[in-house]
Amino acid sequence: MNYYNLKDAEECVSFKKASIKGQGKEKGLFFPESIPHFTEDFIQNLNQFSDEEIAFQCMKDFVSADIPELELRKIVSETIRFDIPLRKINERISVLELFHGPTLAFKDVGARFMSRCLSYFLKNEHKKVTVLVATSGDTGGAVADGFHNVPGINVVILYPKNRVSPVQEKQLTALGGNIAALEVNGSFDDCQSLVKQAFSDEEINSELFLTSANSINVARWLPQQIYYLLALKQWQKTENNSPVICVPSGNFGNICAGILAYFRGLPVDHFIAACNANDVIPRYLTTQVLEPQKTVPTLSNAMDVGNPSNFVRILELFHENFRELKDQLSGYSVNDEETLATISKVFKEDHYLLEPHGAVAYHALESYLENHPEKKGIILETAHPVKFPEAVEKATGSSVEIPESLKDLMKKDKKTTEINPEFEELKRFLFNQNS
Repeated sequence: MNYYNLKDAEECVSFKKASIKGQGKEKGLFFPESIPHFTEDFIQNLNQFSDEEIAFQCMKDFVSADIPELELRKIVSETIRFDIPLRKINERISVLELFHGPTLAFKDVGARFMSRCLSYFLKNEHKKVTVLVATSGDTGGAVADGFHNVPGINVVILYPKNRVSPVQEKQLTALGGNIAALEVNGSFDDCQSLVKQAFSDEEINSELFLTSANSINVARWLPQQIYYLLALKQWQKTENNSPVICVPSGNFGNICAGILAYFRGLPVDHFIAACNANDVIPRYLTTQVLEPQKTVPTLSNAMDVGNPSNFVRILELFHENFRELKDQLSGYSVNDEETLATISKVFKEDHYLLEPHGAVAYHALESYLENHPEKKGIILETAHPVKFPEAVEKATGSSVEIPESLKDLMKKDKKTTEINPEFEELKRFLFNQNS
């Protein structure tokens, strides 16, 4: 499988090169040159396969030319070495819990897959690699955990100051070693812009071996398909119809992976992009005008993205056919007041504890189902409630107990370097780190 640059189709590279480069010329994202389809037998009989086999079948066509079968089986086994359960909240809404990994967030899947792919690709390289990543919350922690102490790799994480939760901040700043955290006086979009500038800067790229670990990287984006298949495997045990799937959406890598799986044959009735006040895509789906906006801080901070990078991949999947896109994808914007009210309501009525991102998804799906009473759906719960204690406690009146796995981490010191959203400051840091 090769991958072409969405901004320059003449640039076509292997999975290995796309993973290492991160993005192509003119900051373009790589996209698979063909969409491999699941067999009908595979989809209808998912319960007959182990989770590891499902993950292997999901990924093999995308990487087979670059990673041998035995190595890929090892990588996917380590990628999903934790529970990904589908639970019923009530008769109409179920939740796929994606927070049982090492950093209690859905991004563990993509980060673990990518770190192991890069480790395999770079084992014979003599030049040290710098993984450069922007985070609005959970990406940083997942990448830090996935790459911590991986030989030959330095990690530099940019995050917006005062816009991530205390647990999120500790997960991306407390490990030290080969993990460096830059606290940016700005928004996530500022962080993402700095990262994109670094990848297009000739001087940096002539001196350093850079790659990205954001969902713009195919090795982070593509493995997210796996948990949609695992959700369907569990859904099929009790349900006969295809689900509506509602995804908390910020940079749109997660829902894009689900839509890719749909184009490969995953039976999904409809997708919902659940957004907070950063409503670029819900507005686009109403007006057909795609206009980035300044980021608005919200309780669901991992979705505070005013210019979603991965939406261009969704447009590519639909060949930019707006009518077909709108038939399969709806967008909802949920404010902080509605988010808190939803956490409170679901906790009282269904005895299930949502965090803000899951609450945004629940509210959006519930709104959709009000107009489609014959349907049922799944929300993706992308993080553990402990990552957002203030919001959860405000909504429920109850404190969130810190899991044992986090207690030692929370005692560690924060190690960061504060910078302004100025490219020259990032550039100096990168050169000093590698001098």
